[in-house]
Amino acid sequence: MSAALELNRGAVTIDLPPDPVAQARAIAPLLAAESAKTEALGQLSPAVVEALHANGLYRTLLPRQLNGFGVGLDTFVKTMEILAAADASTAWCVGQASGCSMAAAYVDTPVAQEIWGNDPRGVLAWGFQLEGRAKVVPGGYRVTGKWGFGSGGHHATWMGAHCHVELPDGSLLKSEDGALIERTMLLRQDQLNWVSNWDVVGLRGTGSDTYTLIDVFVPEAYTVRRDIDAERRIDDPFFRFTTTSAYSCGFAAVSMGIARGMLDGLKELAQTKKPSHTARTLRDSPVMHHLVAENEAKLRAARAFVLETIRDARDGIQRTGALTTEDRVLMRLATTTAIRRAKEVAEFAYHEAGSTAIFISNPFERKMRDIHASAQQVQGRTAHIEVCGQYFLGLDPTGRFI
Repeated sequence: MSAALELNRGAVTIDLPPDPVAQARAIAPLLAAESAKTEALGQLSPAVVEALHANGLYRTLLPRQLNGFGVGLDTFVKTMEILAAADASTAWCVGQASGCSMAAAYVDTPVAQEIWGNDPRGVLAWGFQLEGRAKVVPGGYRVTGKWGFGSGGHHATWMGAHCHVELPDGSLLKSEDGALIERTMLLRQDQLNWVSNWDVVGLRGTGSDTYTLIDVFVPEAYTVRRDIDAERRIDDPFFRFTTTSAYSCGFAAVSMGIARGMLDGLKELAQTKKPSHTARTLRDSPVMHHLVAENEAKLRAARAFVLETIRDARDGIQRTGALTTEDRVLMRLATTTAIRRAKEVAEFAYHEAGSTAIFISNPFERKMRDIHASAQQVQGRTAHIEVCGQYFLGLDPTGRFI
């Protein structure tokens, strides 16, 4: 079912299908069929982009009042797993755009409507700040800088540029505790200059290139400081979750989805594959019986931990109106652990597939590169486990990327 559009007194209403999980399942065969083309292009293929728009999947976390699905993080995780099992680069781009869409709660309604609500193809993406300076000028900022890892940015209508803020006297704006304040500038795609430098081992289809700006004016209204209560315009309990919450859940789901795809692929292969110098199929091996069950348990346990922490955090927000430090720690522990366990499961599936897995014509090879690229991202950083341990031992992890 496609997203049907109708005009209503000048405003655009996007009639989304009821369930993004079902829509992800519907397009999964297309994503898998297009995966080699996506990798060769270095960005999502045109057919994939059209399918994502037609099925509303860029709008999974976008609020309903802006024509989004407005689902919770648990449904988001389930959607992302299905996409990633079919093609990790596609899921990665959707996850990036979905996390960015949470900025919609922190800008004035006319700006949010312009970027997302009134544009059926409206997508915001952004990358990591390599250099970013926004000079305060009358009415806004003049922005110069460079940002890398702009995943999915080539298909976005708007891009964000995270910047430190330079005051008229040349000093940088700081918070009360002395930390530099970062503000995100929102710009149209045609205001950027792209540098094609995404030449990597895995997730090659994300098009995570670098983009630059030189002395571009951005009005104050088109800037956002995320996850700050005082700047939140949409008073919905969901937005007590942070952007980090969305990213950690989404990218953990990518890793789990890749692992699921590889494990299911191994089970399918095991029906017919007879390893060299043996007379029986993998399916008939007692060793394989044990290992498959063990890895099913490992992946399902990691997934259950992620979904449990999301549910508990949501319940806590409904009771208290806030995301507690313990909820943040547990979500960080669950998502980082899920990335690590997913990589272990993927490595098991790749190894047991034997020489079949090494051929480029077989999806095991690409998925193996993708899982390792996914695990290298900041959400999978081993140091996160240390921070969680500090909390459990009575230390304060505040400000430590939870």
